[in-house]
Amino acid sequence: MVNSVLRFVDAEVVKRSDLNRLVGIHRHSPTFGESPLPQGAEAYLRSDNPRLLELRNGYRAQQPSFQASLWKQDFVNREIDLRYFRGDNAYLWTFQGVNSEVSYVLTTYYAERTDQLGLLRCLEEDGLFGAHVFRFNDSLTISSDLLNSVVEIAFLERHLRLSQRPGLKVLDIGAGYGRLGHRMVKALPDVGTCFCVDAVAESTFLSEYYLRFRGVDRKAVVVPFTDIESVMASNRIDLAVNIHSFSECTVSAIEWWLDLLRRHRVRHLMIVPNAGWHNGTKLESLERDGRHKDFLEGILARGYRLVVREPKYLDSSVQRYGVAPTHYHLFELA
Repeated sequence: MVNSVLRFVDAEVVKRSDLNRLVGIHRHSPTFGESPLPQGAEAYLRSDNPRLLELRNGYRAQQPSFQASLWKQDFVNREIDLRYFRGDNAYLWTFQGVNSEVSYVLTTYYAERTDQLGLLRCLEEDGLFGAHVFRFNDSLTISSDLLNSVVEIAFLERHLRLSQRPGLKVLDIGAGYGRLGHRMVKALPDVGTCFCVDAVAESTFLSEYYLRFRGVDRKAVVVPFTDIESVMASNRIDLAVNIHSFSECTVSAIEWWLDLLRRHRVRHLMIVPNAGWHNGTKLESLERDGRHKDFLEGILARGYRLVVREPKYLDSSVQRYGVAPTHYHLFELA
């Protein structure tokens, strides 16, 4: 009865569950998928874990100039549940914007068509640690973690031929819980080492646990922020990646990283910015007062040149309706 009346104003009452499935969940707090925790996870993934306290104290003493604009302690406490770190939170934003089950299905069709390495079939998704998962064609389990990793690796393969560069060393700046490091060493067995570093103590704590849990910690190596200088000095890094991290840092923090890369002559740098109002076509920081500053000039000033800037999805329809569209930027040191 209600819908018969609302039809005249182009409106309709629907179930909330149907609405969420079609247009995404607009949340006010982190959410996570339901799955049992592995044995020992509940006891280890605690805010009073001695290893986490050690990391917090070390980072606090080491980085006085790294005053966070977004990732302050209260934000981390509110946003990241240590037990369900792969849920919909600041690491993944599974249902950000209009991301929905339909977006994930569309993106999977795109990834299947463009996935030259066949990663969708060789990389698995088990939904552990709170990941929201979806079924595709009744044969494939997909997630934000899996799809974003496949599309990012496909971009790097297209432009740098990672699969043909045995021994390649990668630095993942702002590695979060180790998502890309895990997927990269699984997808590309000939890659040498992926070093995972993050200036947030909780991220280092989680990536240490997660990469060890996945059994890839010999090749996806977690580097505490306090040790990054010595690791860079003893390893020739070929490629640095920054996925949605610089967009949440101040210019001073970004330039600290850029100086480090320039000093150690890291040849390639991939940056994935948050979409913002510009759909990821610009590289902007987040300052402590909430303003945004362009940091492209800082990259160019250090001798890097922009060699590729392209949409995350090369199909315009998927770029509009797919999961978390943005633009990928690839730089090369002159």
